[in-house]
Amino acid sequence: MTEYRFAETPGPGPVLFTFHGTGGDAQQFHGFAAGVLPGAHVISPEGDVMENGARRYFRRTGEGVYDMADLARRTDAMGDFIAAHHRAPAFGFGYSNGANILASVMFQRPDLCDRIALLHPLIPFTPAPQPGLAGRQVLITAGRRDPICPALLTQTLADWFTTQGADVTLHWHQGGHEIAAIEVQALASFLQAA
Repeated sequence: MTEYRFAETPGPGPVLFTFHGTGGDAQQFHGFAAGVLPGAHVISPEGDVMENGARRYFRRTGEGVYDMADLARRTDAMGDFIAAHHRAPAFGFGYSNGANILASVMFQRPDLCDRIALLHPLIPFTPAPQPGLAGRQVLITAGRRDPICPALLTQTLADWFTTQGADVTLHWHQGGHEIAAIEVQALASFLQAA
């Protein structure tokens, strides 16, 4: 991570990590997160991979085709970044590519976040079992007509988290890859419930 934004507030509030989508930056959800969860210490890392001028967290070789070696390297680096800024409780949410890197970190290091929200994730592979996810709170939101993140893969990911023992909420809207207002409400409720 070459850049990140950090908003510290007085008091013992949780740490909230935000992860932007492809083409976004550290500011995409930074201010929004501080408004949704007042008192949180918001940390927003910025992806340092450029794809046709769009910022991402890891490389891919085509739409929905990930460079798995690069994903592994950048997952390790992001895990180290989160660990370096960690304090309990820690929450995270990401959209699209940001959801994918957050999910990938949790596949490897589930102790880093107590509660995560994945907005329109695309995980086109089956992760290895991860018993450390038992009891973790997971929100997944998605559009039933999302051309980038097929509904079947979203359901498969939700089922995988459930199999690991995570407490999963899957929230659908009828649209595509855009973030719908009802998703924002679901995310706010999920974070505030902690």
